[in-house]
Amino acid sequence: MTPLQRLALALYGLTTWLAQPLLRRKLRRRARQEAGYAQAVGERFGRYGSGGPAQPGALLWIHAVSLGETRAAALLLRELRALQPGLRLLLTHGTATGRAEGAKLLQPGDVQVWLPWDTPGAVRRFVQRFRPAIGILMETEIWPNLAACCRAEGVPLVLANARLNEKSRRGAQRLAWLSRPAYAGLRAVWAQTEADAQRLREVGARDVQVLGNVKFDVHPDPEQLARGHAWRAAAARPVVLLASSREGEEALWLDAVGRLADADRRSVQWLIVPRHPQRFDAVEQLLRAAGLGVARRSQWPQQGDAPPAGDVWLGDSMGEMALYYGLAQVALLGGSFERLGGQNLIEAAACGCPVVMGPHTFNFAQAAKLAAAAGAALPVADMAQAVAQALALAHDAPAWRQCVQQCQAFAGAHRGAARAMAQAALALLARP
Repeated sequence: MTPLQRLALALYGLTTWLAQPLLRRKLRRRARQEAGYAQAVGERFGRYGSGGPAQPGALLWIHAVSLGETRAAALLLRELRALQPGLRLLLTHGTATGRAEGAKLLQPGDVQVWLPWDTPGAVRRFVQRFRPAIGILMETEIWPNLAACCRAEGVPLVLANARLNEKSRRGAQRLAWLSRPAYAGLRAVWAQTEADAQRLREVGARDVQVLGNVKFDVHPDPEQLARGHAWRAAAARPVVLLASSREGEEALWLDAVGRLADADRRSVQWLIVPRHPQRFDAVEQLLRAAGLGVARRSQWPQQGDAPPAGDVWLGDSMGEMALYYGLAQVALLGGSFERLGGQNLIEAAACGCPVVMGPHTFNFAQAAKLAAAAGAALPVADMAQAVAQALALAHDAPAWRQCVQQCQAFAGAHRGAARAMAQAALALLARP
């Protein structure tokens, strides 16, 4: 690290230290919507109770900032545990939904905490308290002080399932005095695509390999999928899903559906599953304000009978996307109709649910491109086109069956990244 880079890191560390009161205020505000943000707040600042330091090298650390990264981490962890039974895990997160999902992955002897705010003191206390044998950061989560501390403490740090879109590459290069040492300090980078690998090299990463996307290794919950299929068979109309919708997209959907002829609008059963649980109530209010009857998932039967009647079914549950994809004939891809980069379409394909995606898929650019080429996803320009395309496919049984087959073939053709990354991680652990 050059003197200028050391100075930049020191100034950055001072800035993050001064920003701690703002972080505490933000956490209090978020906790009013999601109680999980009030949990173990001290951990956010590197305070982990009275226990002594862990035995060096006893824990394999995986950081999965939010829900999507945690689900990807689960696929990697499944392979790691298969290859090395008895592995002890240190699992960290940044969001309440990520932590709640991560709790499902824990086994006796594992540890789950918040990753601290990126101040020099907090990350030093974190690393010295847990002394992980290796750190695996999922997808994009690089913090300058954390990277510098791991390097100083001899903890090899890896970026797994790594992706870097063009916008993020430009941002990293504008802040190269700070970001370049962080990327250069990574022991290895396992990229999803060659395009991601090239951008990561441009921002300073060194040992970069393309191992694929672990999200292709998803295996949908068979019970959820079977229940969804049963409910779809019992439904009076084809089901069209707006999956993992983000703020603003439900309004776009209301506008597009409102322009349809009444017979077309009522020819399908609409289902909306917001991405974030804190928005469930707001989305219901939006739909009711538009004059629509809403039946929330929390009011459906747990087993047996089909969902109750309603103009719109609202999926207000977490961890049931396989059920929703099994229930739907076709899904509109949330996050792709606003400039948000799109959500993960691989799980939909693995469930055999064709996807109609908007123009903004930069977070999953390669997967979106491959899915479109395979006929598993249909790209459109806007929400109005998406609604029209979904209706056409839902009412064309031969075309729909062909899309289902193409989804399953697409999902199956790209599996294996999770095993490759697990093997690479254990090989790195075995090095002296």
